[in-house]
Amino acid sequence: MKEETCGCHKTKERTEKEYKDLLNRLSRIEGQVRGIKRMVEEDAYCTDILVQVAAVNAALNSFNKVLLANHIRTCVAQDIRDGKEETIDELVATLQKLMK
Repeated sequence: MKEETCGCHKTKERTEKEYKDLLNRLSRIEGQVRGIKRMVEEDAYCTDILVQVAAVNAALNSFNKVLLANHIRTCVAQDIRDGKEETIDELVATLQKLMK
């Protein structure tokens, strides 16, 4: 975990495994979205498209769960150990956004 010197943007160094897992998930989601676009272009039946959209939503939710769990285990835990209590407020705000 590192923070840029300006302090305005945080960055995160990920393990090679985490990096590859996240990118693989996003690539699959990207493929699913392209498939939905193709379905619309080919005048697929509405219900069939809706089912695929639901699958993309589920995949994005799964991506969020993995990313959030990694964030809590690494960034949040380290910040709390370092006495950065404001990280808890940031996490709460993030969870509130995710639960809209």
